[in-house]
Amino acid sequence: MEKSDNILEVKDLQKYFDVASGELHAVDHLTFSIRRGETLGVVGESGCGKSTLGRVLLHLVEPTGGEMRYNGEDITKVSRKRLSELRRQMQMIFQDPYSSLNPRFTVFQTIAEPMEIAGGFTKRQIEEKVYAMMDTVGLDRRLVNSYPHELDGGRRQRIGIGRALILEPEFIVCDEPVSALDVSIQAQIINLLLDIQEQRKLTYVFITHDMMVVKYISDRILVMYMGEVAELAESKKLFEKPLHPYTKALLSAVPVPDVDNRQQRIILKGEVTSPINPKPGCRFAARCRYATEICTCESPQPAEYEPGHLVSCHHAQEINKNI
Repeated sequence: MEKSDNILEVKDLQKYFDVASGELHAVDHLTFSIRRGETLGVVGESGCGKSTLGRVLLHLVEPTGGEMRYNGEDITKVSRKRLSELRRQMQMIFQDPYSSLNPRFTVFQTIAEPMEIAGGFTKRQIEEKVYAMMDTVGLDRRLVNSYPHELDGGRRQRIGIGRALILEPEFIVCDEPVSALDVSIQAQIINLLLDIQEQRKLTYVFITHDMMVVKYISDRILVMYMGEVAELAESKKLFEKPLHPYTKALLSAVPVPDVDNRQQRIILKGEVTSPINPKPGCRFAARCRYATEICTCESPQPAEYEPGHLVSCHHAQEINKNI
């Protein structure tokens, strides 16, 4: 069977959590696809649901509704056996390189653990692959018996990357993998991820709140707001021509290294809509200067403003008519 251009297709995906006062809509009716070999960046404020989305895609938490198709196969609900098989193909790199590692495991044990769990490898094969992986992610072999507390954040994250890659997956969710690192180390890890992607033909979902990081690493960018799609476009197009008022506000906060070309900062005012039992209407309306009556009573649906550029806004045409 010939593989399609899309490695993952998501339709009407939902993830709700039961809380004391009702249902918290962490991911609400998301529809998008991820092309094979690309990096899809996912950005938004803290609490917008981007990390929950990454976990739902890998079945670390189960979806409430919707559909996910991986290489054409419906994986919305899968057996434990099939999920175990999918773990070889779909992996995750976590945000905090310290808390995501077992403090009692050495570097060797941590990277080897997925192979031990998957089974079918000899002791010699595991040893060879672990040392080869340490070379790939830039970990000196002398550190093979070191523990996480003995290493800095950059090396810890390299361990996490090695662990995610050891079973040779083709799809990886990177959940803010550089946000806990120093800026100089961030650049090293991002370049490492790009090099590995090119060598192994990987597909990434890269979750972050840093607009400059997502611009550098992503082919396309999905902007989330309160569990929903605000905007989806090619990375270059999104930065050149943002359409959603929320995206415009995010980009206005990005520092520009040019004193003669400073952009005006857009300050968002108003209350953030509660994600618990949300009412119909645009969830950004209370903070949007363009909001009208329709925004408060009717939820906007993602629409194609131009080929490949989706935006969820009732007034996108009139707001951007002069762009």
